[in-house]
Amino acid sequence: MKTDEAYRKILVSLKKRMKGATIADVCADTALPLSEVSDLLPKAADEYSGHLKVTSSGEILYHFPGGFINRYRGFAAVFKRFFDKITNVVKKGLALLFKVWIMVMLIGYFVLFLAIALASVFIQIAAKANDKGGSGGSLQFGLFNILFRIWFFSEITRPNDRYRNNTVKPKKEKRPMHKAIFSFVFGDDDPDKNWEEIQNSAIINYIQANSGVISLVEYMAFTGGDSIEAEKNILAFCSKFEGSPEITEEGTIVYRFEKLLLRLSPEKNDNLIPPLKKQKIFSKNKKGQNIWFIAINAFNLLFGSYFLYQSAAAGPLIDLIQYQAAPAIYSYTHYFLQFIMEEPHNFIRIVLGIVPLVFSLFFWLIPAVRYLFMKKDNSAIKLLNFKKSGFRRIWSSPCNIEKESFKIQPDDFNINDQNRAFDRVIKDIGAVSVPDIEVADNGNAFYSFKELEKEKKAIEKYRKNIDAQKFQLGVIEFDSAK
Repeated sequence: MKTDEAYRKILVSLKKRMKGATIADVCADTALPLSEVSDLLPKAADEYSGHLKVTSSGEILYHFPGGFINRYRGFAAVFKRFFDKITNVVKKGLALLFKVWIMVMLIGYFVLFLAIALASVFIQIAAKANDKGGSGGSLQFGLFNILFRIWFFSEITRPNDRYRNNTVKPKKEKRPMHKAIFSFVFGDDDPDKNWEEIQNSAIINYIQANSGVISLVEYMAFTGGDSIEAEKNILAFCSKFEGSPEITEEGTIVYRFEKLLLRLSPEKNDNLIPPLKKQKIFSKNKKGQNIWFIAINAFNLLFGSYFLYQSAAAGPLIDLIQYQAAPAIYSYTHYFLQFIMEEPHNFIRIVLGIVPLVFSLFFWLIPAVRYLFMKKDNSAIKLLNFKKSGFRRIWSSPCNIEKESFKIQPDDFNINDQNRAFDRVIKDIGAVSVPDIEVADNGNAFYSFKELEKEKKAIEKYRKNIDAQKFQLGVIEFDSAK
């Protein structure tokens, strides 16, 4: 029977049995082979948010408390994926336009305001020179002469390896300015953008090194999630990598992935520690670069505030007395703009005042908000890494666990409130196995997960009974290249 048809039959059977169903129940309803039902039930549990229960007789019961709403198919799921794609395209387009706007605004206004400031200075110098009887030419020549001398002697005295040993040092690759600006405002790529792939690869390596079997707590140690989240995700993992839940003689649920053991050259992997997520950084720029961007934006903010204030205080300039009374930069700007437009006052107020002022505030606001979110995300990452380490340590030695033993941690998950994080670890593991608590004479509490210790021994026994020879590939008998 085709897989799709068999899968539909299994869903019909599960929908009739709202209180749950065993593999035998589904086989009775569908007349499908036991192996086929065992392979397809994890897929159904993943798609319809199923949960696993263990009966007193040691059977696995598939239960669907949330009804049969497909997480991946159906109108709601398809519409959500379509909406997410459209939203993603719109976000990328708006982000591109916003980045172009930032470049134009930051650098463009800086150059414009600098040109206005320098022009005002030279106009004042020329005006003073004319008042002194036409000595402006010699003054300008003297200024040019000083600037030329500074440049000339700086070129002569600057050390240059090309003239000393005839070797040219390779130039260091500098980050393009637009990328550096975007890094300051928006940050850089997420260091954990391929996290799901990294995590799944580590879990597969662990499964392959442990006879194709993993428990729920071991899976929690690799993902850092609580028991409910881990159970949901491990069923999706089973669906993706053709695993199936089984039960040991002692009544412990294990998840077995036989097909992951069928490798050509099994390699021993000693690095089976759960990978840790990397913390986000504010920017890959050097500190000096970001300081320059802050200074340039402060320059634009200063001039934008100046023009906005003067446009309100001085207003339109219509006669010589008003021009002489107004500040120099504002009056010169107003004077030259009147040859281009009828009302320079509104142009100065909006284009040279409000627009750069608002932009400058946003230029600082966006990184500030991003920094706050980054701190929040890093706190969550540290807690996740801490929980992974905690789950792994408890699984390795489930009894006589003391809070103080969790105090010394690497920087990747050294969080401020470790007491609260430890309580979170105990709570999440406690949902799987309730601990016994003993208090010593010094007041320190010791936690013992005795049920977890029994489960660990049961899984170790289960793994030893698996015949490794069964999963060794045979001799190649056919080669399509020959």
